[in-house]
This record gives sequence, structure tokens and C-alpha cells, in this order.
Amino acid sequence: MSNQNSAVSLEDVRHVADLANLELTAEELPRMAHDLNAILGHIAQLSELDTSQVEPMAQVAEALGIAPATAGETLRPDVVKPSVDRAAVMSQAPESDGRFFKVPKVIER
Repeated sequence: MSNQNSAVSLEDVRHVADLANLELTAEELPRMAHDLNAILGHIAQLSELDTSQVEPMAQVAEALGIAPATAGETLRPDVVKPSVDRAAVMSQAPESDGRFFKVPKVIER
């Protein structure tokens, strides 16, 4: 996309699909361009909103007036536990270099 205000072209869709390793049919290309342009239009509308008076927040619960969960109320305790021995795991791997699993290449380019 050459600049932010331009629409997504069929060539843009082809390029992005190629980067994502997607195969789109001739019928899907214009529909995808339409959908992407609609999404970008909605984002442009959101960008026009004045958020200067909105406090940044990390949790939506704050904005909804829901009290944040106290420690351990909804999450399990963060406890350090022993890991599985690397050598034992690697000895069971079909292929390994001793530190990492070796797996077949799945994306051909």
C-alpha cells in the first residue's frame, strides 16, 4: 500500500497473501480487498476519536467498575517447580542435536 489514505488494491491483497503463504482464488481476491478496506475504514473512524481525556488502563474491568481480582482469587499461584531433565527428553526425541528437537521443514518457499 503506497500511502495510508489509499485503498487496498488487488495487487496489495496478492502481495499480502503471498507473504502469508495463502492461496486465494480469483473470486476471493476482490472480496478480501473489500473486507480489508472496510476494516481500515473502521480503524480510520476510531483514529478520529478524541481520547485525550481518557486515562490509559491495563484492564477493562477498571472501566466497567468491576473490582480487580485479588491475588490468587482467579489465577493459580506462581510456584517454581522442577523441570523435566533435558537429557532425558532429548534421548527420547526422534532427532535432536542434544539441545533442541530437529523437525522437518514444513514451509517450502
